[in-house]
Amino acid sequence: MEKVENILFFQVAAVNSPIKLQPHPFRLLLYLEWILLVIALLTEFPLIKFPYPPFLQPVSPQNLLLLFLSLASFGIMGLRLPGHNLLFKALYIGLGFCLILLVSVAGGRGMRFPPSLLLILVLRSCLVFQLTQRLLVASLAFISFVFTSLPPFGQIDFVRPPLPNLSPPDADNLKSIVWQLTFNSALLFGLVLVFVLLLVNALLGERQSREKLAIAHQQLREYSLKIENQATLQERNRIAREIHDALGHSLTAQSIQLENALLFLSTNLDETRTFLLEAKQLGTNALREVRQSVATLRFDPLQGKSLASAIALLLTDFQRRSGIIPKSTLSLPLSLSPEVSTTIYRIIQEALTNISKHGAATQVKINLQATLEHLYLQVEDNGKGFNPNQNTTGFGIQGMRERTLALGGEFKIISTLGAGCQITAIFYSR
Repeated sequence: MEKVENILFFQVAAVNSPIKLQPHPFRLLLYLEWILLVIALLTEFPLIKFPYPPFLQPVSPQNLLLLFLSLASFGIMGLRLPGHNLLFKALYIGLGFCLILLVSVAGGRGMRFPPSLLLILVLRSCLVFQLTQRLLVASLAFISFVFTSLPPFGQIDFVRPPLPNLSPPDADNLKSIVWQLTFNSALLFGLVLVFVLLLVNALLGERQSREKLAIAHQQLREYSLKIENQATLQERNRIAREIHDALGHSLTAQSIQLENALLFLSTNLDETRTFLLEAKQLGTNALREVRQSVATLRFDPLQGKSLASAIALLLTDFQRRSGIIPKSTLSLPLSLSPEVSTTIYRIIQEALTNISKHGAATQVKINLQATLEHLYLQVEDNGKGFNPNQNTTGFGIQGMRERTLALGGEFKIISTLGAGCQITAIFYSR
């Protein structure tokens, strides 16, 4: 799987050019920038359209052209954002501050920055910087707004010319009102900045969660394919072991019978006939084993039947082949996943096959019980038994263990020579 780039930077691919610009990642925030640009235009237009107050200078045609060029440049900047290079990001934000200053000067506002443009710049900084740099840009925007909005300290005649017939108490009241308005404006702008930071952080968090979810989903798909391939390989290995144990044994015995038949062919025809009949029977058994292995590979063992009915057919076939009447106790839940049902069926099938071939048993007990916490399966016989520490690859034991562990269950086998065998598999509810 290819390496995923930093999610906060929206998986921008690493490029050779350190100043490559990337498209705007959030259409909603881009629309918000355009709305704030319109607000900035409406803020500047009254100084152009209406008669000018005596303390403001008229906007010349050159300044009017500079105003529109600055606003247009500032708006176009938002269509593309800088990539990974930190220095270029800083230059990008610094250019934004310069364009805001040009808008203020060209609009006849002096050094008073339009708050809507400062908000746009903070929005863009949130998309290109990490949290520390975002807070730094937001602080610079707030300081710029406050200090460019303050009237001259200690003066009330900041309005030119001074208002006539203004007594000292009225001047003090006017000064107090101006400072209150300035404080309220700064407080309101600070709250808006906090809201913008929280909004963008929420959007970035949501984007990050979706990206992580997509990555986890892709990894899950890859893991499921690996597990599926591993399960297929394990099933092939199990079939290979089964063919080696059953078919290999039959073919070896058949070869011995044919060699004996060749030895007695010229001296004892009756003995030769006996050996040939035994070889034919061994060939028939080997062919049946091959067909069973192929059927196991190609078909669903349940074939649309319920687990209980499939186990019943399995026990009937076992009784017909071995002559042993198995005792079964089945208590199944109403719903059982296909994976668990298939695994249980395969474990019982393997156990019964081993008992009929090698166990020499006269009694077989099958107990399948389901509770809220787990599903308990036990297959027990009174056959000749074996040493599990010395024989763990034949008789399908390894296949049963692998199937159980693949579903998060526990597999245990208890057997001693002459005392039968007990197979236990426990599957936990999930």
